Amino acid sequence: MLAKLLSQYWWVLLLRGVLAIAFGVVAYAWPGMTLATLVMFFAAFVLVDGVFDVFHAFSGRKENENWWVLLLEGLLGIAFGVITWMRPGVTVVVLLLFIAFWAMATGILRIIMAIRLRKEIEGEWWLILSGLASVLFGVIVMARPGAGAMAMLWVIAAWAILVGIFLVILSFQARGFAKKVDEIKDEVKDAVAP
Repeated sequence: MLAKLLSQYWWVLLLRGVLAIAFGVVAYAWPGMTLATLVMFFAAFVLVDGVFDVFHAFSGRKENENWWVLLLEGLLGIAFGVITWMRPGVTVVVLLLFIAFWAMATGILRIIMAIRLRKEIEGEWWLILSGLASVLFGVIVMARPGAGAMAMLWVIAAWAILVGIFLVILSFQARGFAKKVDEIKDEVKDAVAP
């Protein structure tokens, strides 16, 4: 079960959330940073985040039939990170569109994961909020990819901090998911027993 996997590796969610918050804070702390530099930092963040997702997915593939959702999110992050690092000469607007696509795709995958987990966990709405924030961010970037560097810097930083906060909160709730699943199994077992 994905709930058990999240419970076992809650610290991965916490680390991802802390990295996202740190990225957002760095973006706010260095307002003179060029957008190209920010995009490269973002690519590094997404690459590391993708590696954690892949680790998380493979760790729970035997217990969880939906492990592929985490794997897909992780592979998208790794692909985006690699593409950005291999093509640094691509215009900033194209890189922003890559960011927008990645954010929307991973946001949708998080919403799907939350819907699939709604019967197994409490607090799935934090994952939904994280997904909605990513989708909204992607839509904003796609709608105005040529916006000024400073405006995009603030939007990217705000998104990273918001998603990071949601992931940190979810990580602390995930610590108790396995206990909750075991309690539900015990209740069902007691109800079925003669």
